[in-house]
Amino acid sequence: MTFEALKQKVTDILHHDDTLRDEKLLQVCHLLKDNIDYYDWVGFYFKNGDKEELLLGPYAGEATDHKVIPFGKGICGQVAVSNQNFVVPDVSAQDNYIACSITVKSEIVIPLFVEGENIGQIDIDSNVKDAFTAEDESFLEFVNAEVAKLF
Repeated sequence: MTFEALKQKVTDILHHDDTLRDEKLLQVCHLLKDNIDYYDWVGFYFKNGDKEELLLGPYAGEATDHKVIPFGKGICGQVAVSNQNFVVPDVSAQDNYIACSITVKSEIVIPLFVEGENIGQIDIDSNVKDAFTAEDESFLEFVNAEVAKLF
């Protein structure tokens, strides 16, 4: 399915009035994982109140032990500090990488902003090296802009 087709489906899911926010986010995770071959794990992490840590939110893929990630640790923790997109073509080349699975080869993390504040991020792992392109980055920025409307 093309990113353009997925954009409409993401919008449809997120603007369904009778669904709780976490259920909408879970549906988005499954939509992306099920329709983009190289998206092997899709999840959201959110800032834990005033603490400098991220908490795992809805996700689709293998279970993870990384339910809490301190700011600065791993790719997700670095994005929480930098407020910048982070595309990792080869996770084995990263010194500050937290391995979730030995099958993961690349990762993309896009921060989620609400009224200018980084409240979380979408995190995607791929079992393919160098899986993510500028098109993925742009698409996931769109997803997060739509998700931000829920907050």
